[in-house]
Amino acid sequence: MLRVLLLTLSVVAIAHAELCKPDAQNAFKVRLSIKTALGDNAYAWDANEEYLFKAMVAFALRRYSNKSTTQISDVLLCNATDRVSFWFVVTDSSKNMTTVPGSEVEAAIRMNRNRINSAFLLNDKTLQFLKITSTLSPPVEPSTPVWLIVFGVVLCLIVAGIVFLVVAGIQQRKKKNKESTERENLEEKGEVTVAVENGIPCETLDLKAGHINGVFAADDERFTSL
Repeated sequence: MLRVLLLTLSVVAIAHAELCKPDAQNAFKVRLSIKTALGDNAYAWDANEEYLFKAMVAFALRRYSNKSTTQISDVLLCNATDRVSFWFVVTDSSKNMTTVPGSEVEAAIRMNRNRINSAFLLNDKTLQFLKITSTLSPPVEPSTPVWLIVFGVVLCLIVAGIVFLVVAGIQQRKKKNKESTERENLEEKGEVTVAVENGIPCETLDLKAGHINGVFAADDERFTSL
C-alpha cells in the first residue's frame, strides 16, 4: 500500500514537473521587486508568500469564471529563484491533469490585478506577469462635464467681444464729439485753422478781421496818394 502511494505521488510530481516548466504551454513567469518597492520594509519571500500567491491566483480564477472548482492546490509554482522570480500554471482538476487555457488565466489576472498587487503591497512595475500586459488605471473624469467647460469658454469669448465693441464705440463717439466741439469753438472765435499741407503749416485766418495782402496794400497806398 505504501509503495502504491509513493508511486502515485511520484507520478503526480512528474506530471506537475511536465506541466510547470519555463515556456511550457499556459505557463506564466512572475518577477517581484520587493526590495525596490518597499526598501527597508521589504519582507522575505518564503513558503507563506507562495501560498498567498497561489490563493490570489485561485481567487482571481474563481471570481472571473464564477466557478468554485479552482483550488489553491491547482496552482503550481516552479523554477523559483532567490531574486524572486518563478513560473506558474493552473491545472484543471475537473479534467485529467490538464492546464487551464492561458487566455483564461490572463483575463482573470487582468481583472483582479489591483487585488493581487494590494495583497503583496506592490504595483504593476514591481509585480510583473511577463506575458500579461499591465493594467491601465481608469481615466480620471473631471467633476465638470467637458461640454459645459467648452460652453463656458465660448460664452466668455462672446461676452468679451461684445464688451470690446461697446467700449470701442463709446471711445470713438467721444472722440467725434470732442472734435465737433473744438470746431464749433473755432468758428465762434472766427478762426479756422488750415490743415498742414506738404509738411508746411498754414497760418491761421481770422474771418472777422480778414487778412491784408501786402502786395495789394502797397498799390492801394500808391493810388490813394494820387
